[in-house]
Amino acid sequence: MQKRLVVQGRLSDDQLSTLSDLFKVDVLPNPNVLDAPENRAVLAGAHGIIGSGLAITPALLDAAPQLEVIATISVGYDSIPVDELTKRGIMLCNTPDVLTETTADTGFTLIMATARRAVELAEWLQAGKWQASIGPAQFGSDVHGKTLGMVGFGRIGQAVARRGALGFGMQVLYSNASPKPALERELGAQRRELNELLAEADFVCVTVPLNAETEHLIGTDEFALMKPSGIFINIARGKVVDETALVNALENGVIKAAGLDVFEQEPLPASSPLPKMPNVVALPHIGSATHETREAMAQRAADNVRLALLGKHPISLVNEEAYQ
Repeated sequence: MQKRLVVQGRLSDDQLSTLSDLFKVDVLPNPNVLDAPENRAVLAGAHGIIGSGLAITPALLDAAPQLEVIATISVGYDSIPVDELTKRGIMLCNTPDVLTETTADTGFTLIMATARRAVELAEWLQAGKWQASIGPAQFGSDVHGKTLGMVGFGRIGQAVARRGALGFGMQVLYSNASPKPALERELGAQRRELNELLAEADFVCVTVPLNAETEHLIGTDEFALMKPSGIFINIARGKVVDETALVNALENGVIKAAGLDVFEQEPLPASSPLPKMPNVVALPHIGSATHETREAMAQRAADNVRLALLGKHPISLVNEEAYQ
């Protein structure tokens, strides 16, 4: 019997063709909501699901009793109940590695743009306000030689740190991670408790995964520990930060600026003050959004689901117990 694969998300024609040679491939009629009523008939016979932004619930799993594997086109999987999948013997695969460098590029773009006020001053110029030589009112802050504090020191955090240490001569501190002796030798990085890092760093960049321990990890008390000249960068998940506390810190001069690629609610509501604040650079969650990287992520997910449905070990398996 040919296994059935449900596709929700971005796959190229070549990727779809390759999978169709092996499996019965169904592209969801409503790709925006996985658990939509019109998708239930397709899900009922699914052995595998591949897609991005997957919201998996126990009810959806009940509707797909033959499911063997879910392949998400992302690194994060905070919307997927891993323990529930494991209990049912369903594998979960993600796409680490292939987006590390691109997301780190985005993080360092935010560091540079906030420090040098690039967006604010580009808009100032476009508005016709450049009438004379610029003065202190338009000055930014240096990046080279400053202290970069990484909250989280996994693949992406390390890649951001390398850019800072090796490219800009920055002193790197890290917290919320196990000791990394090799990176300490390579980059001169130093491990700190979170409170110490916040107090010492000129730039605080968050790259931790979202889970019960990290939700609202950074709030009013944490911003109060930062330098008034400090710049805050978030390329992790929006809910790692208390957004109300962040707005208050920016409005009241507790910190100098923020560069954000993620938000508590996405898409960002029009009522949010953050994009309108001159000391904020806000991006629409573009961390991995390049043609090359999104193609590589989709290919990794396609490879994961192909291997899993053929009874082989996927490349990037989150819950090893389900395979065993």
